[in-house]
Amino acid sequence: MFTSFSTALSALGAHTTAVDVVGNNLANLNTPGYKASVVVFSDLVTQSLGAGLGETQVGFGVARPVTIRQFSQGAIQASSGPLDVAIQGDGFLVVRDPTAGLLYTRGGNLQVNKDGQLVTATGFRVQGWNEVNGVLDTTQPVGDVMVPVGSLRAPVATNTFSFDLNLDAAATAGPPADTFSTSIEVYDSLGASHTVSVKFTKNATANQWDYSMSIPDADLATPPFTPVTGSVTFDSSGTLTSPAITDAMPAINLTGLADGASDMAVTWNLFNGQAPRLTQYSQPSAVAANTQDGAPAAQLIRVGIGDGGKILAQYSNGQQVSVGQLAMTAIRNPESMIAVGNNNFMPSARTALPAIGLPGTGGRGQIMGGAVEFSTVDIAKEFTNLIVLQRGYQANARVVTAVDEISQETMNLKR
Repeated sequence: MFTSFSTALSALGAHTTAVDVVGNNLANLNTPGYKASVVVFSDLVTQSLGAGLGETQVGFGVARPVTIRQFSQGAIQASSGPLDVAIQGDGFLVVRDPTAGLLYTRGGNLQVNKDGQLVTATGFRVQGWNEVNGVLDTTQPVGDVMVPVGSLRAPVATNTFSFDLNLDAAATAGPPADTFSTSIEVYDSLGASHTVSVKFTKNATANQWDYSMSIPDADLATPPFTPVTGSVTFDSSGTLTSPAITDAMPAINLTGLADGASDMAVTWNLFNGQAPRLTQYSQPSAVAANTQDGAPAAQLIRVGIGDGGKILAQYSNGQQVSVGQLAMTAIRNPESMIAVGNNNFMPSARTALPAIGLPGTGGRGQIMGGAVEFSTVDIAKEFTNLIVLQRGYQANARVVTAVDEISQETMNLKR
């Protein structure tokens, strides 16, 4: 009979633990990336009464409950934070604690610390890859992600430029000959701009135009500039035939620039792949598009994290450059990990070896930029569990009271 006390006591302890788990779930109702835990009860070994053949079995109560964290997908909602991220699917962000140990988290409220490192809301350093000398190599080991705060991006000298344009097939060689002019800005090694002007003049030869490329004399230390001349020829269908794609492209050499920048050799690219960029149809001469591969020096305007975990820096010259990449880890049995607080987890002895890689590969989920993942706590479910657990505790407390009354009656038999 007295085993009933220990049986009821085990139930009281188990239900107390379960209430603690429910309370912790509710406490983290608004914790981004939090995963709710459930309690699993199991009975203790039974005792057999009588001959020991198992006809009558009485249990010893309930074992210490096991808590299991359920890594289900939380709701994802857009955020106003440019560095906020949410994970859609399986996987974790990789962070490093102050003792240089690796931890794993799904909390995506990220920010920048005083050293320019990307960190979680609680100060743990986010791991990934950084751009080095213009190259982002994700095959290297992960390290602290650095955010370029207030940096000045070096200029890029122009190597090529192009025009997508049509020259009017109805133009005449005159006199005076019909002409068409256009221009484009190119940049030298110091980031100064120079205007390259191209003038087309209709040649007396059918379907042929002469061109002349030049820059202002003021851009040279020793003017004047000698224009670069040549001609372009079209067939009867208005398709460029000369220069051919196998020919050397026209180029303009800028030497002795007045600002002291390095000499430049800028190539005029007449083809987009195999397709000519110049045509001659019976439409007014006009430029549809132009491109060049240089850029002036630029100030950093803002930094954000885009989809896929790319860290994007936007500069004042309009360029948007990927300067870093967040890493993710795939863990085969995440429910075996140990919660260490601050939204972080660490592997236990039962956890499979984490596999670090790029988002969206190897079974890893995707990183959504400008979003946060909500807690998976269901408030209605937790309150229902709380009521059930409270009734279970009350019932087992009644068992203690009933056994106490029975033992008192037994002691009264000797009177």
